[in-house]
Amino acid sequence: MTEPTRTHRPQAELTAAEARRLALRAQGFLGAPDRRAGVRGVLRHLGAVQLDTISVLARSHELIPYARLGAVGRKTVEQAYWTDRHAFEYWSHAACVLPIEEWPHFAFRRRAYRARPQWHHDLPDGAYDQVIKQLRAEGPLTATELGGAKNKGEWWDWSESKIAVERALMYGEVVCVERRSWKRVYDLAERAVPEALLHDDLDDRECVRRLVRLAGRALGVGTRADIADYHRLKGEEFDAVVADSGLVPVTVEGWDKPAWADPEALATPPRGRHRTTLLSPFDSLIWERARTERLFGFTHRLEAYVPKQKRIHGYFAMPVLAGGRLVGRVDPAREGTTLVAKQVSLEGPKAVPAVAQALLEAAQWVGCDAVRVERVMDRPELTADLVRALT
Repeated sequence: MTEPTRTHRPQAELTAAEARRLALRAQGFLGAPDRRAGVRGVLRHLGAVQLDTISVLARSHELIPYARLGAVGRKTVEQAYWTDRHAFEYWSHAACVLPIEEWPHFAFRRRAYRARPQWHHDLPDGAYDQVIKQLRAEGPLTATELGGAKNKGEWWDWSESKIAVERALMYGEVVCVERRSWKRVYDLAERAVPEALLHDDLDDRECVRRLVRLAGRALGVGTRADIADYHRLKGEEFDAVVADSGLVPVTVEGWDKPAWADPEALATPPRGRHRTTLLSPFDSLIWERARTERLFGFTHRLEAYVPKQKRIHGYFAMPVLAGGRLVGRVDPAREGTTLVAKQVSLEGPKAVPAVAQALLEAAQWVGCDAVRVERVMDRPELTADLVRALT
C-alpha cells in the first residue's frame, strides 16, 4: 500500500451538493461503472459488502453490485465473490464479504477475540480441536456437515461443533469461503488465504489506520462517526490514527461536526451520469441513518424488525436513488413473475418516472415480466401516473 504524502494545505470547504456528489462517486453511483472490473471491482471499491438473511427481491449482497452495475447475473455475483480465493467473510460493519487482501487488516480484531475473557456459549474440552481436525481431514464443510448446527431445542441453541467453528472463525484459524444455501462453508485459513496475506504482522494501530483510510476512500467524505462506523471501529481508535491516515480535514455546509475527505476525490471533481436504482437498506451508501439524513435530507429506517402494526413504509422498504437524490421508497414483494410494489412513497410528481424505471429494471433482473402497484402513500393522486409510467 502506497503511503499517503502529508502536505500542508488549507482546509477544504464543501457545499452540501459537493459533499453529496463526492459520496455518490465514491460509492459507485456517479459516473460510468467499470464493467470490466465487474462485481469484484465493486467489492474492492467498497471494501465491504454487508450480508443479511432477508431476501425479498434478492439478498442484500446481490443487490449491492446490481445497484451499481445493473442487471449482472445473480450466479455471476456469487461466483465473483467466492471463486479463486478472492474474498472472505468476517465481522466488519456487520457480517460482510471482504476483499481477500484485507485479511491482514483485521488482525487487530482477531487478536481481540482471542483475548476475550468470556463467551456466551460454553465449549467442552476437545470440541474446538475436533472441528479443526475434521476440517483438515475433509476439506471445506458447513456446520451441518461438521456434526450439526443446532441442538434439539430452541433455534438459537447452537451445537458444540457450531460453537467451536464460529469461535475458530472469529480467531482467524478458520475462514468462511462461501455461502451455500445461505449456510457458511468453513475451511482452514492456512488453505483458504493466500500465503502472502496469511499473517497477523500488522500491529493494532496500523490495522486501524489502514481501515480508516480505506473507509474514507469508500465514503468520499464523512464525519468521525461515519468513517469509524464503516468497519465498526471505536471513536477513540479513529482519533488515534486519523492524522496519519492520509484523509484531509474538510468542512461541509450544513454539517455541525468536523469531517474528513479522500484527497484523491477532492482533486477530481465528480462528473458523469447518475444511476437510477432501488437500494438495499443494507447498502453502504445509506446504512448509517444520520449520514443519510445529512447527505440527502432523507430519513430512512429498516422496519423489518419493527412490529407490523408500527411499520410506516413497509417490511423491506427500498429507497429509490435518481439524479443523485433519494426520491422515494418501494416496499417490494414477488408473486410468481410479478413484482409487487406493496407500498410506494414519492417525493413528488417528478419522482414518478424514476421510480417506474427502477421498478421495471429490478423486475427484469429478478425474472419478473410485470409490475403491480398496490398503494401509493401520501400522494395517492400519483398512483395513476405511476401505473401509466410502468406500462
